[in-house]
Amino acid sequence: MMGLVAVLGMIIWTEFSRLTRKYKQINTSQAVQILNRDDSVVLDVREDGEVRGGKIKGAKHIPLGQLKSRASELEQAKGKPMLVYCRSGNRSAHACHLLTKMGFQDVSNLAGGITAWESANLPVSKR
Repeated sequence: MMGLVAVLGMIIWTEFSRLTRKYKQINTSQAVQILNRDDSVVLDVREDGEVRGGKIKGAKHIPLGQLKSRASELEQAKGKPMLVYCRSGNRSAHACHLLTKMGFQDVSNLAGGITAWESANLPVSKR
């Protein structure tokens, strides 16, 4: 019985979180639409070692652990559409949550991260 209550609690918590989050969860084709806008900002929150394998062209790299201390670097992007990604979409979801708490309005998380991006055969910049 306790297991059932725990699972039910987790389902309710997950749904509540999904309904109350202030950022969008998007797929690769929606991400391309954001990138095609002139005023968009792309943020890579992976660790330094992960970025060496390539990143989405034009992405600003700030590892998730440094996001709060380096948020001032993104201040000019507060009103712009922002696409955030990591390797799989988990760390970037956390980053999106932090960014919306800091007052960023138009924040989107790339579901599946750079892994989904590469699987869709979308370009990766090696610099």
